[in-house]
Amino acid sequence: MSSTPAAARVVLVTGVSRFLGARVAHALQAEPGIERVIGADTVPPTAPLGRTEFVRVDIRTPGIAKLIASAGVDTVVHLNLVTSASVPRAKVKELNVIGTMQLLAACQRSPDMRRLVVRSSAAVYGSSPKDPAVFTELDEPVEAPSSGYAKDAVEVEGYVRGLMRRRSDLTVSVLRFANFVGPGVDSPFTRYLRLPVVPTVLGFDPRLQFVHEDDGVEVLRRMTVEDHPGCFNVAGDGVLLLSQALRRAGRPFVPVPAPSISVAGDMGRRFAGMSGFSPELLRWLTYGRVVDTSGLARELGRRLEYGTEAAFADFVAARGTAGGPLGRVAAALGPRR
Repeated sequence: MSSTPAAARVVLVTGVSRFLGARVAHALQAEPGIERVIGADTVPPTAPLGRTEFVRVDIRTPGIAKLIASAGVDTVVHLNLVTSASVPRAKVKELNVIGTMQLLAACQRSPDMRRLVVRSSAAVYGSSPKDPAVFTELDEPVEAPSSGYAKDAVEVEGYVRGLMRRRSDLTVSVLRFANFVGPGVDSPFTRYLRLPVVPTVLGFDPRLQFVHEDDGVEVLRRMTVEDHPGCFNVAGDGVLLLSQALRRAGRPFVPVPAPSISVAGDMGRRFAGMSGFSPELLRWLTYGRVVDTSGLARELGRRLEYGTEAAFADFVAARGTAGGPLGRVAAALGPRR
């Protein structure tokens, strides 16, 4: 476990108007050694941020460099990775890739910068029938992501490695998160679970991992206030099969051939606020993905509080999914295999 360097004093959190950014900002502003927490986003947050100072700035513009320089920011927590398919793809790529390039360029130029924490995604490993049983941080994807936010995350990590070569004095932590679940999480997967009848891919029952939002916030907090350089997988221990998750959520589901899954995606637009099935989501729901988290446990000296099963159970309990009318229908039908 690494020693602790000079404490963060002025922290910038990007993507502060989203659930994760807002929660991380609240956690950091409670740290006695942090003098200022600045939250940046293109839209104002809908919830109060406490003593976090909100600044409306687009990280794709030079305004982010002016903010970092004028505020004397020494720590950046970059949480602005957009995963939603409801935003036009061209805009998502600009926010994820071009925005990160601008942000990292500003970090490189700032003499005050000491630490960078980057939210990435386990989606960088892709999902393939040829995948290893478990991905470690040193493994390369069997089939590299070729589209969507997964490809963006791969590019973001590449730019972060470039910054590390140019600024070897920085402490850089890259976190490859599994899919988030929890009371406050709204994601393509949680919307998928809200479909009237949940489609699964015929012939497949993927192994899934989740990270509870509370654990995600705690990992980000520690990476911000302590010295933990490196790349780490972040997920709750254990796995759930998709069929197990659906039964535990009380959701009725039906296997359909993969080419027909787009019909269910169209249904999701009407009933669950989905924008169809992205290629990343469909491959994950077909082949799944499991990552090794022993590196993070060694680095932090502990496992996450919630395993995958416990994280999903807390999400279900908070949403009341299993107790709804569709859940009662599923219970009456009995377990599906």
